[in-house]
Amino acid sequence: MTTAETEYSSQGKALSLAVIRLLKGVIYQDDDPGLWQKIINLQPRIRDYVAVMGLTFQIDESEGYAWLATLEEDEDTTPLPRLMNRRQLSYPVSLLIALLRRKLAEADTTGGELRLILDREEVINLMRTFLPQSSNEARLVDQIDGYLNKVAELGFIRRLRDQRDKIEVRRIIKAYVDAQWLNEFDQRLQDYLRHITPDYDQPGINEDAD
Repeated sequence: MTTAETEYSSQGKALSLAVIRLLKGVIYQDDDPGLWQKIINLQPRIRDYVAVMGLTFQIDESEGYAWLATLEEDEDTTPLPRLMNRRQLSYPVSLLIALLRRKLAEADTTGGELRLILDREEVINLMRTFLPQSSNEARLVDQIDGYLNKVAELGFIRRLRDQRDKIEVRRIIKAYVDAQWLNEFDQRLQDYLRHITPDYDQPGINEDAD
């Protein structure tokens, strides 16, 4: 095998590895710096490779993550089968995602650590305001844990291995919940609070409002 063929073979393996890992989920720079560098170098080839599957390659180098999304097609074309199915989220799960996105926005504004890590108890208290009151505290906590598990399945959070009560908000959430969506959800939350609390007249959602 010539030097050129060996180099091509090496790049082909790197491309295959990068695409396979992307098909499995979001790639973070911090999780695998070596793979991240391969992705940086192979961006054009990755983009062309996944396009034939009806996917688009997305990367945010400043935030340090990359992922695949379904290409939007014209209405008059026959759509390809979706590799990644759309998911209809329940209100509590959508609420939790929005609240976590807001916490990340606040952390970025204060210029703190790049990683946002929250206590499980803090997340429970964030959700408590917007859920029906329950006399069974254990059941309420179990419900919120279930919502957290769903958000983790979507890749927006992960529990720390050595501290299960610590939850890291993954930065990919910014790609799915932009500022406009968050503002619109804010308004719906305010309307909801006014409905369940007639005396509520504070700006924003709660103490977490911008």
